[in-house]
Amino acid sequence: MRHTLAFVLAVAAVIFNINFAYAQISGKEFPTPKQDGGIAVVAHRGFWNCEAAGFSENSIAALRAAQDNGFWGCECDIHITADGIVIVNHNNDISGKLICDSGYSDFDGDLLPNGEKRPTLEAYLDNVYPDHRTVIVIEFKAQKNEEREDLLIDKTMEILRAKGLFDPQAVAFISFSRHICLRLANEYPQFINQYLNGDLDPAALEADGINGIDYHFNKFVEKPSLVQEAHARNMSVNVWTVNDREMIDRMISLGVDAITTNVPLLVRQCLGEREYKY
Repeated sequence: MRHTLAFVLAVAAVIFNINFAYAQISGKEFPTPKQDGGIAVVAHRGFWNCEAAGFSENSIAALRAAQDNGFWGCECDIHITADGIVIVNHNNDISGKLICDSGYSDFDGDLLPNGEKRPTLEAYLDNVYPDHRTVIVIEFKAQKNEEREDLLIDKTMEILRAKGLFDPQAVAFISFSRHICLRLANEYPQFINQYLNGDLDPAALEADGINGIDYHFNKFVEKPSLVQEAHARNMSVNVWTVNDREMIDRMISLGVDAITTNVPLLVRQCLGEREYKY
């Protein structure tokens, strides 16, 4: 009897510890139409407009700056190398060498402007876990074929699980690749998954199981009703790249849920008390 009781208590302790650890990283919410009009600030590639202060886009220093300034989210772009390493980088090449056809070690000498080595996704996330202070908005960059896109998705999910960040409250996904968005919608519907290509309206996205829109601000200038159409379907609305005061104010007036920007401090100034906080 004592052995049975000890076993039950041990199992309960394990479950409690797992749930407690999960709860610690599950307190953030993606802003939606339900959040009373609050608008979140997403640092585009991580506060990268502050190059003069030593930050470079998609750098670990930029991620830390976004966290230290308390922005809701920080975007990063990812590719996969020929040897299967997920690398954080905007362009599909580095110094003329295609990422998809190169090994990670091929980029050892190609440093970011602030002197950092091009970070792997693991290195990037190591600066978030376990006490992450900002949502990571991961942009899956389109790869040379669907097989490579599938590998990028699989590797990324493996990394998120290993880092304890396989959590829809901690990570959101965006992509220009419809194949990537459709696969995410089918296999990982619990995560925010936003299609960056503005060719599809909210009704078409909803039919595909894609639960958010993330369009360049020109799309909302052309058709302001997109915000209301998305909200009617309970879809989150992000807008990029909003980098001047006039356009920031215009997007705020439309009631978008998140603004991805190169000038997050300016957006914060424009939002004031309307900035979404988690």
